[in-house]
Order: sequence, then structure tokens, then C-alpha cells
Amino acid sequence: MYNDIRLEKGLYNLSGKSFTAALEELDPSSAYAGTPLEKLDAFERQLKRFNIRISGQDCDCVEKFFSSTETAILFPEFVTRSIRKGFDETILGSVCAAKTVTNSSKYLGCVLDDSEDYTSTAQTVSLPEATVTEGTDPITLAKYGRLISASYEAVRQQRLDVFGVMLRSIGVRLAASVVKTAVTVLATDATEVETAGTTLTYADLAALYGSFSDFDMTTVIADPTNASLIAAMEQVKNCTTNAEGRLVLPLGAELIKCSAADDDAVIGIDRDFALEFITSTDLVMETDKLIDRQLDQITVSITCGFKKITPDAVKVLKIKSE
Repeated sequence: MYNDIRLEKGLYNLSGKSFTAALEELDPSSAYAGTPLEKLDAFERQLKRFNIRISGQDCDCVEKFFSSTETAILFPEFVTRSIRKGFDETILGSVCAAKTVTNSSKYLGCVLDDSEDYTSTAQTVSLPEATVTEGTDPITLAKYGRLISASYEAVRQQRLDVFGVMLRSIGVRLAASVVKTAVTVLATDATEVETAGTTLTYADLAALYGSFSDFDMTTVIADPTNASLIAAMEQVKNCTTNAEGRLVLPLGAELIKCSAADDDAVIGIDRDFALEFITSTDLVMETDKLIDRQLDQITVSITCGFKKITPDAVKVLKIKSE
């Protein structure tokens, strides 16, 4: 049972396993099916065990994590989860078709050559060929990170829910720097469609939609200025939002406002085929320092990169300059 788990630093250092995964092996969630604890994961059960409240009216302060040696072991996971929550709230999940984990700082992947027409073939004629080969241009993964300076004395009386929001905001901004690379990869060498005039119109969006042949335009990425212009269009005024709170255009594509997008272009993608997210690490924290209350110089980082999977699943609408 979760009350009998011995918490120690070594749970953070098991090869190929996160702290929660290590806890789950010791205290499987499947054992709590049909009980009041079935909706909690192994980490959340440890919070309950030690009565650490991270939200709500009776939320504890940071120092509650350091009331014992065992509870201090839980603090790095709280920090990591808070930052990851902010990281995951960004658009990455809406633009990436697949995620690949690699052990190298460079990634080749595969390249699909499927340029021949899909037509009927006579019985005596060989079928048109699609080839998959190893890539020749490696993707070099880059590290994105932040140095967090906050002495224990400065934050120990801070409520955990407020401190969690601060950490989440770091995750949001960290992801924003990653998203900038993703948008650049999408736009590079993509097929372009030009607007009819110097002002973006709904007819231009329809032309972008019509430029997709075998794939569909599920997502439109625009900088804040162009996104606001699209939202204000007469044809869009009665549109509703989806489960993520994003505006769904009459064309069926969700509108994503992204400051990383260029102000002279709108990107249309089929998110099920366009982009591969490649990473060699999850979010990395200096767990030992956090456990020992050495918060003065804490780093959080992720090493990742992007690769366009299907070029035909990405189109760019270029806005004419005046």
C-alpha cells in the first residue's frame, strides 16, 4: 500500500524511468480500482499520505514538503509537474503528428519518396513505387532551458498553488521558445499560396484550404495580428470554439494564435501528417539540489528538435506587401 512505500533519492535516478513510473512499480494504480483512491496516481497518493495540499482553500506552503526527509523527496516531482503542465498547455500537441525519443543528439529518421501519381495500373505493368530511405540530413537537437534562482527562505512561506502557477508560467515560456523552432521547420520550403491583395481576406483562407489535395487543412497558425483579423471576419463571427478553447473556422480548421509565426504569412497544416517532435530527454531538473533545499541555482531544460514528415501536409499563405 502507498503508506508503506519508502521514499528515497534513488527513485529519480532509475534508467529510463520517471519518478512517477518508479513509484507506480512499487504502488500500482491498478490495485486501487473501485476504491476512493482510483483517480489518483502514485505521486498523488504520496501527497495524500503526508497530507500535502497543493491547491484549494487550505493549500499548504512550500515548507510543508520539507517537514521530513521523505516528504522532501516529493518536492522535485511537484516542481517538474508544475513546469510540465505549463509546457503541455501550449500548441505543440496541436501541431505534432508524432513524438520520437532518441538517445542521440542528432537524428536522421526516414524519408518517404511517394511522388509518382496514384493511378490505375495495367496487369503487365509494375506498380508505381513509394520508397522509404534513411535520411541524409541529420536533425541536430537543441537544448532549451531556464535557470531558476529562488532561495528556500524566499519561497518557503509561499502557498503551493501560487508557486505552482509561477512554475507553470516558466513552462509556458519554455515551450514558446520550442514552438518557434517548430513553426520555422513547418514554414521552411513549404508550398506557398499568395493572397489576392495586400490585406488578408476570407477568400485567401479559402484558397489556402483549396491548395490541399490529398491531405486536409486541420489547423491554421497565425501571428496575433493576423489571428485577430481572421477572428473578426464576417464569415467567422458565428463560429464556435473546440474543447481546447480554440476558434474553429467554417472550413473546419482550428485557428491557433502563435507569436512565433511571421506577420506576413499564415500556415495551414494537416496536423496528423505534418510534423515530428524529436526529443532525447523529458524535462530535466536538478533533483538533488531541490531535495536539499539548494534552490539558488536550479536549471530546467529539454533537448529536442523537429522534422517535417509529409511536405504536402503543409502550405503557407504569403500576404503580399504593399
